Amino acid sequence: MNWQPTATRSALQHRQTVLRRVREYFYHQHVLEVETPLLMDQPVSDPFISSLKTNSGFLHTSPEYAMKRLLAAGYGDCWQYCKVFRGDERGQKHLPEFSMLEWYRVGFDLPMLIAEVIDLIRTAAQCHVAAVQRTYEQWFALATNGLNPHSATLAELQSLASEWIDVSDLDRNACLDILMTHVVEPSFDPAVISVVTDYPASQAALAVRSKDWQGHEVAQRFEVYWQGLELANGYLELTDADEQRARFEHDNEVRQQYQLPTVALDEKLLAAMAHGLPRSAGVALGFDRLLMAMLQASDIDQVVAFANR
Repeated sequence: MNWQPTATRSALQHRQTVLRRVREYFYHQHVLEVETPLLMDQPVSDPFISSLKTNSGFLHTSPEYAMKRLLAAGYGDCWQYCKVFRGDERGQKHLPEFSMLEWYRVGFDLPMLIAEVIDLIRTAAQCHVAAVQRTYEQWFALATNGLNPHSATLAELQSLASEWIDVSDLDRNACLDILMTHVVEPSFDPAVISVVTDYPASQAALAVRSKDWQGHEVAQRFEVYWQGLELANGYLELTDADEQRARFEHDNEVRQQYQLPTVALDEKLLAAMAHGLPRSAGVALGFDRLLMAMLQASDIDQVVAFANR
């Protein structure tokens, strides 16, 4: 039985230093540090995220719902560093238990939050990393010789995705996900912070939807990559409780299609949104992956004291 830690003492010292820089960053930005419960009454509704069940409930996959309840109660800008849990995730970049930074900024739009994420990464790394920002459509066009992910037919997407996987049962979003991970992401310069904006509206999750300049419906969300790693996922937050309820119900319809159990809706979050969620932007950033990028580690085990296998 291997009882020894997976990270070196030097790596853990670096982890401590980076967390101190993050904490000081938010302190000087007057963003309130909070702690919210790890246990939830029900699992997350997203059919592609697996919640871990305990005798007392479910371990959270993100502190998002609880933090939005704080926003609705008038607590203002807030952030936290916490452990989150996701089942069926294990690999060089994944652990079932990992550390996340999540924060919400009242009154921010996406450009403001993107700028803050980049600034935080540079502060944590203590160096000026170059950054480039393009839309989802622009990144796809560059990586696929002009394919438009919004207007391409399902047959066109399946044809391209079939180079990596059997596409007979894949819908549009699944094909786009395969192309993102196998074609688009590998095209990013690892030395540069790459920002992707304007995702397809079908991938909005809890983000606002809008129209781009060409009239395509898109999600007001972004993702940030560095050193070959997806680091952060941010939204212009949906504030409409009725729309949020409809999206939760749609998640359950998708779960049924995949023969997964349906889940109870988070009525506390919906009540908070009905009370009034302020216009805000929020982002989740994988702290372990940030350390991997900074240390250019090849395996997440190298930046955590012990890796649950």
